[in-house]
Amino acid sequence: MAVERSQFSDEQLSHEHPTLNAMLICDSTIREIGSGKVSLIGIFASISADSFPAMHHALSVYANLADADGNYRFRLTLQRRDDGALLGEGGMDAVAEDRLKPLELVFDLRGLVFERPGRYDFTLYANGRHVGTKAFEIVKIEP
Repeated sequence: MAVERSQFSDEQLSHEHPTLNAMLICDSTIREIGSGKVSLIGIFASISADSFPAMHHALSVYANLADADGNYRFRLTLQRRDDGALLGEGGMDAVAEDRLKPLELVFDLRGLVFERPGRYDFTLYANGRHVGTKAFEIVKIEP
């Protein structure tokens, strides 16, 4: 996960703080051409591995936000819960044109490496402020 450069200056960012309707982790997402509907494929709350470090080749984090209006700089972080180690972060800019319509974000992540089993958190920020956190677990498979 890498942080991308923002297209908005700090002065252009919205002062309205969005709320989190849903945040889900899944294998992949598909955005339908025409309707723009998002399909989430393989929603999960844990990842199993038989050895560590373990690489998870691909996953998507989907966030559905309400009350967004204007320009936003979003940041998604991945942290190990037991020691707070930051494993990665990434970002994207988005424009919410209608406060009454949900804003949907999809972060497609590749090649995540987990050093050990345990609890992990994806945390979403909008314009530097916390929006929500989604916890998941990495589980060691015993032979």
